[in-house]
Amino acid sequence: MFFDYLKKTGETETSRSYDGEVRELDRTDMTIDLSGITRSKKVVSHGNSQSIPISCIKPNPNQPRLEMDEDSLNDLAASIENYGLMQPITVRQTIPFEYELVAGQRRLEACRRLGMDYIPAVVLKVNETDGAVMALVENIQRENLNYIEEAEAYSSLLNEHGLTQEELASKLGKSQSTVANKVRILRLPTEVRAILCEFGLTERHARALLKLKNKEQQLDALKQITGRSLNVAKTEELVERMLKKQKADASRGGAAPAHLPRTFKDIRVFSNTIRKAVDLMKKSGVNATAKRREADDYIEYLIKIPKE
Repeated sequence: MFFDYLKKTGETETSRSYDGEVRELDRTDMTIDLSGITRSKKVVSHGNSQSIPISCIKPNPNQPRLEMDEDSLNDLAASIENYGLMQPITVRQTIPFEYELVAGQRRLEACRRLGMDYIPAVVLKVNETDGAVMALVENIQRENLNYIEEAEAYSSLLNEHGLTQEELASKLGKSQSTVANKVRILRLPTEVRAILCEFGLTERHARALLKLKNKEQQLDALKQITGRSLNVAKTEELVERMLKKQKADASRGGAAPAHLPRTFKDIRVFSNTIRKAVDLMKKSGVNATAKRREADDYIEYLIKIPKE
């Protein structure tokens, strides 16, 4: 309760020091309605952390991290042995007495190496899709993923969980264009992506290589980039020179082919048309579903329309 100590006027300094009128201050209603927050909360925690048998925790099939640094993992294990596990892992319960890891792969592996039987864990009530998104977000926030692993995780969420780029961007707190640019990197052949990772080249190096139309040109560019240690600006200049040479060679060799490949922008128009058609069926009461899978040279859609 708030009070205002009012000093009476016309009294001596001594009396004013010890004799005062006390009244409660008027204040606005400070009641907070939490009902909306409770209803909108998507992730529910089953209380505080609890000790769970490590043998009952299975890996997350959607784990975006593909590799773990051995030295870093050994350092983490030594830290846990000396000081204990400071932050519990996060899991979701799939069936009674069985859990699936959501976040904390390195912590779980370090505890396994120490021979621990139990590990502190927070159990969340989330579905498989949200669990996969949380695993991706945890790795992104900890900056443990390279951009190719991140792109592959995005692709998995889009293809295997039926999310659109807009939906995934909303879940990750990113723009749709950011998600699209990440996924585009997977248009590079596997061999090209492996070299990018091996030499620690940046995402901007990878985007520059996307302008080259085939693997042979990309590998030729990579040979020059790695051999001369080209930065991003020099790499972009190299790619532009290669494109100009290719155009000049084509003009000397004859007319351009009659059928040029469609642009990525055109493909997106067709993809949006398919998505809108499925949305229209759902609004009409037909529980149709569509899953999208993107390969190096084509995009595949699997649409299911129930008969009844």
